[in-house]
Amino acid sequence: MKKVILCCLLLWSVCFVNGQSANSLAWAGKVGAKTFPSSKQMFFVNDFGAVSDTVTVNTKAIQKAIDACAAKGGGIVAFRPGTYVMGSIFVKSNVHLRIDKSVLILGSQNFDDYPDLDSRIAGIEMKWPAALINVLNVKNAAVTGEGIVNARGKFCWDKYWAMRKEYDTKGLRWIVDYDAKRVRTLLVQNSSDVTIKGLTFKNAGFWTVQLLYSTRLTVDGVVIKNNEDGHGPSTDGIDVDSSSWVLIQNCDIDCNDDNFCLKAGRDWDGLRVNKPTEYVVIRKCLARRGAGLVTLGSETSGGIRYILATDLVARNTDNGLRIKSATTRGGTIENIWFQNCKLDSVRNVFQYNLNWYPAYSYSELPKGYTYETIPAHWKSMLQKVTPPEKGIPYAKNFYISNITATNSTKAFEAAGLEQSLLDNFMYSNCTITSVTLGTLEFTKNWKFNNMNYSAVKKPTAKKTEGIEQEERLK
Repeated sequence: MKKVILCCLLLWSVCFVNGQSANSLAWAGKVGAKTFPSSKQMFFVNDFGAVSDTVTVNTKAIQKAIDACAAKGGGIVAFRPGTYVMGSIFVKSNVHLRIDKSVLILGSQNFDDYPDLDSRIAGIEMKWPAALINVLNVKNAAVTGEGIVNARGKFCWDKYWAMRKEYDTKGLRWIVDYDAKRVRTLLVQNSSDVTIKGLTFKNAGFWTVQLLYSTRLTVDGVVIKNNEDGHGPSTDGIDVDSSSWVLIQNCDIDCNDDNFCLKAGRDWDGLRVNKPTEYVVIRKCLARRGAGLVTLGSETSGGIRYILATDLVARNTDNGLRIKSATTRGGTIENIWFQNCKLDSVRNVFQYNLNWYPAYSYSELPKGYTYETIPAHWKSMLQKVTPPEKGIPYAKNFYISNITATNSTKAFEAAGLEQSLLDNFMYSNCTITSVTLGTLEFTKNWKFNNMNYSAVKKPTAKKTEGIEQEERLK
């Protein structure tokens, strides 16, 4: 099917073919961290020199407490009530970092307090500032509590927008995000059996929680409020990035980009790494403002598969279920379950685009630059995918059921590719009200059962505040 404009209810087909056995989701009960630090010995950062005065940068003192805890076989690192400024800290194996209700963490606003490390950002491996809280190369660790971590990320937002003015005029829109090097709030990388629970994160400089190259992870009861100090670009909520066996539940996210996002590498570099995101459950969560309740991509190179998103609520997000990719990404998005969700005042209920945001997605070196002298990450971005067919992404086997969407602008905005049709999308028991039904382009094997649609004359959704959708990145 090339392009269909959905304009009447007669387009809803009743020929729904399930084809999925009861065992298809048997894996979903096996996700999440399997261990938790068991030692109860206490290490208070104050005993290692940390002070609550809203001025002193306590990074070294807090790290000393963590290191001492790890050296003693693990335990709990905690704070006396107060407010603590810090830069990058690094949690170790068997350590439980606990930030209690009476504790406020303020992120340093000095880039020098976030040392560069080897990581991956937006699908490209490169040097990047460490996050505020880092869980790197560890097993059996936790970061929990009822306290607040305010990254105070506006210093990163301001840097980015200043660079955009310069880079856009030079034809460098495709690389500015990578050169800006903004600070993430919490990074789990190359780790296993890690639990993040209960904390409130505010005003991320860049992505809030990134789960990278890791397995057996639980994120439970996290609250993210990234719009208190303004509307920072690319302040994703939770990004699952080439990781597996992940449980995300009971979270409440208000951000200025994708709320819950699944990623797996970009273009040549992502195809080289070739690590999927797989076996992920997102359940019982709320998304407020943001670019997408559940977003798949735009980094899809390693593949995204076996994802269950269930019992979710979205209010005033740009999109409900979203796919983003490009013709240089490659990878397959498959076996996705989106069910039992309520969406209110979203722009697009279902938005799928395999050729998303070309100005950002495709890299070309402008005249006046010499390839030999540009940074290594520029070269990674410019490296061509060969053969070109390897860069074609695919999306198939989506099972969407029990969705209620009210006050939406558009039900469907679906665009596959001529050489890659959106294949085998099954919808059942969905009720949607929107201004328009929308369009389907380059799709096949779409089946509907018990679909109810009502048109409204004008959108009742509130206008999304902040930067426009095309400026919401990755």
